[in-house]
Formats: sequence, structure tokens, C-alpha cells
Amino acid sequence: MHMADALLSPAVGATFWLASGAALAWSARQVKRDERADQVPLMGVLGAFVFAAMMINFTIPGTGSSGHLGGGLLLSILVGPHAALIVMASVLTVQALFFADGGLLALGANIFNLGVCTCYLAYPLIYRPLVARPGQSPSRQRLMWATLLAAVLGLQLGAFGVVAETQLSGITSLPLGTFLMLMQPIHLAIGLVEGLATATLVLFVRQARPDLFAPAAAALAVSQPRRSVGLMAALGAVALLTAAVFSWFASSQPDGLEWSIARTTGQGELATSSPVHATLSAWQAATAWFPDYAWVSASKQAPALMNTAQEAPDSIANKDWPAVDAGTSLAGVVGGLVTLGLVMGVGYGLKRRKPRPV
Repeated sequence: MHMADALLSPAVGATFWLASGAALAWSARQVKRDERADQVPLMGVLGAFVFAAMMINFTIPGTGSSGHLGGGLLLSILVGPHAALIVMASVLTVQALFFADGGLLALGANIFNLGVCTCYLAYPLIYRPLVARPGQSPSRQRLMWATLLAAVLGLQLGAFGVVAETQLSGITSLPLGTFLMLMQPIHLAIGLVEGLATATLVLFVRQARPDLFAPAAAALAVSQPRRSVGLMAALGAVALLTAAVFSWFASSQPDGLEWSIARTTGQGELATSSPVHATLSAWQAATAWFPDYAWVSASKQAPALMNTAQEAPDSIANKDWPAVDAGTSLAGVVGGLVTLGLVMGVGYGLKRRKPRPV
């Protein structure tokens, strides 16, 4: 559900940059207050894991569409909503800058739809009330249902955000009724799969690190360094394997947003003529080392980025599967490492700066 710049006007794009920036500033302030020593390394490894997981699109049977794990709810459950938003913003920034996955103008909107809607709406308003039981840990069944419901509703909010943002931008080729009736059902199906996958991962992590699911004070008291290192090593290994190998098996079908646009307009991408769009597109072409998660030589980066942007969903669906490609593996590994470094750099930078006493 990564929006391209063509879906937004400069004014709407700038507005959501400001909105997401304000949310990130609040998140950063809260992360500074967290005293858990292992929070930053866990954030970094989870960022690499979510980056790799987003490369794996799964087919939605009978639709000709696909989806992928969003990660916002998983991160919120494991490291809290404030740290989760910082990790999500880092993942989306790396994807936009180096992989041309989502536009630069649309980056603020993508952070809002995939991060803020999940971390600051679905997690505290849906997941937490459903699992909160004073003095007792939620059962596996309750945790499963709470995670599933929060994942579905969080993605529905994000999908509605995409529709609302295109309408505010005056994109007349995406009429409200038609676009809405395509976006919400397809992302309902994607949300169900994401919810089941997230719940499975959460149950696994709870078995390995039950202290992550305790209140903050209790979590500090029962810190388990060895189990923490073991969990991070396991997540890191899965992230590496996913980026290097499992990424070959990603569905070649267009994702839910691309599918909805194609069904509404009859074309894969929308054209833009704004100087702002053209400038940002040129900047993105200069930074995108791996457009569409494939290695492209420097002399071919701009044409490759243009071809990727103009590629229709039907042509994408005709690609070979599995797509065994060393370039994809390299892109996944590099992206995971860059995400790991960015998240840890931001995290340790925040921890170094202690908040002033209130």
C-alpha cells in the first residue's frame, strides 16, 4: 500500500509530511524516556525483519491481486507504539530512497497510513483494550483474536486514508465510490492474512521473551539478556533468509493499491505534469540503487525507474515465478542492513539525549 507521488497533490503531500513529522517528534520524545537497555538493538533487528517481510507479497486467491505484511501492529506489540512508529518510518524511508517503493512526496502519507494508523489508532484503541486484563496474561485465543481484529481494522484505516488523500488531491481519475469499493474489500482480505501472520509471530515471541509483554517496570525487573540475544539472533537469521531467498517466491501479482488503481482507471500508473513531481522523481531516480528491488547499474537507474513506474500490472503478473535472482537477494540484504543501521543510529541518538525533568 505504498502510494506513488502521482496520487497526491503537492499541498496534500506536504500536509502529511507535517502530520507524520509531528507524530514522529512525539514518538522520539517518548522513546527517550524508555529505559530498557535492549530496546534499540531489538528495534533495529525488527526493522530489518519488517523490511524483508515486506518483500514477500502473497497472492489473494480469486482476485488477481496480492498483499504483504505491514508490520506496524507487530512492532507496536513488541516494542511499543512510539518505537514502532520510528521503525516503520525508517523502513518506509529506506524503501522510498533506495528502492523507489513509494514516492518521496508521498512518504509522509505512507508513514501516516502504514504507521500512525496502526501504531496510534489500531494498537491502543483496539488491541490493548482487548488483551488488557489486570494481573493476568491474555490467553492464546484472546491474543490471536485481538491481533487479527487490530490488524484488519488498522489496514482498513490505512486503505481509507489512501482514498481520502487522493480525493483531497483532486485525482479525478479515481472517483470516490469506485475507488473506495475496490480498496476496502481487497485490503480486508490482505488484513486477514496479515493478522494471522502477526498473531503467529507474536505467540512465538511471547514464548521466547515473555518480559516484552509485561508492564514496563516488570519488564525491567525480569530482563533476560541471554533470551534477548537469542531472539534477536533468530529474527536476524529469518530476516536474512527472507531477503536473500524467500524474496524469490513473492507473488508477481500487483498489490492491493495497484490492483485497485488498475481496475478503476484501466492503467497501472497515473501520469503527472507538476514541476514538484518531476523534481522529486529525478531525485528519487538518483538515489534508487535497486529500483523495484533489483540491481541496476548507475547508467541505467533512471530509465529502469521510469520503466518500473510505467509497468502495467498485467505485465508484472507475467514475470517468471519463482524469480530466482541474485540481484533481488542483494537488494534485500543491503536494504535490511541499511534499515538496521538507520534504526539503531536513530535509537541510540535518542537514548543519548536525556529528556529534561518535567
